[in-house]
Amino acid sequence: MKLVNFVFWVLIFTLFCLLYVYQQTQIFLLAYTVQKKSDIYQELVDKNTLLRYNISRSASLTRIDLCISQNNNFQMPEAYQLVKVETKPTGGQRPIRRETLLSRIFSVRQQAEAKTIKP
Repeated sequence: MKLVNFVFWVLIFTLFCLLYVYQQTQIFLLAYTVQKKSDIYQELVDKNTLLRYNISRSASLTRIDLCISQNNNFQMPEAYQLVKVETKPTGGQRPIRRETLLSRIFSVRQQAEAKTIKP
């Protein structure tokens, strides 16, 4: 009986040791994966910084001035006018609007209006 008890505890101890070693290998594997993704992220950040620098240099005022000065027929308008163009469906057709259960529940039926406060 004592030998069976001893073998049982040795097996339990061995099982826990194997689980501990497996856990440690998974921790190292995840650490390497995170480090690799961090390196890729840092490389993308560096590329992004370089591209932003190139864009800001290409869109600088001096460069734009050089491009405009080469084109001699450039003129600024004397008066500014804003035009709003509304598109209406042609042929009396209504635009197709999908109504789902969520849009029915959360849709607002009334139009919001701002009112001035008179002192």
